[in-house]
Amino acid sequence: MSKERLVNQHILEYEARLKHIEELIQRAHDAAGVDDKSTVDKFVKQKQELASQIDEFKTLDVEHWREDSIGQSGPMAVWDIIAQQIEEFVEHQESNQ
Repeated sequence: MSKERLVNQHILEYEARLKHIEELIQRAHDAAGVDDKSTVDKFVKQKQELASQIDEFKTLDVEHWREDSIGQSGPMAVWDIIAQQIEEFVEHQESNQ
């Protein structure tokens, strides 16, 4: 697989993860109580930072992607942690309703 194709595949994966996080944030927003809005706002801010990272990745020339970062967890590991935090928040909120 060419490096350009691999980079494009990673960007698509990042976008899919971001979409999942957006869906989780909507669930968190729907499940949150009045006292929990600041937590949801924190998730929204984190999502915005992730979206801006994707925008940065899209502007990089293929040659500027580090060889060792392609195929590694990199930002996806951070995104998975955020998604897990949101999922736990949603589960907690939904179980208390």
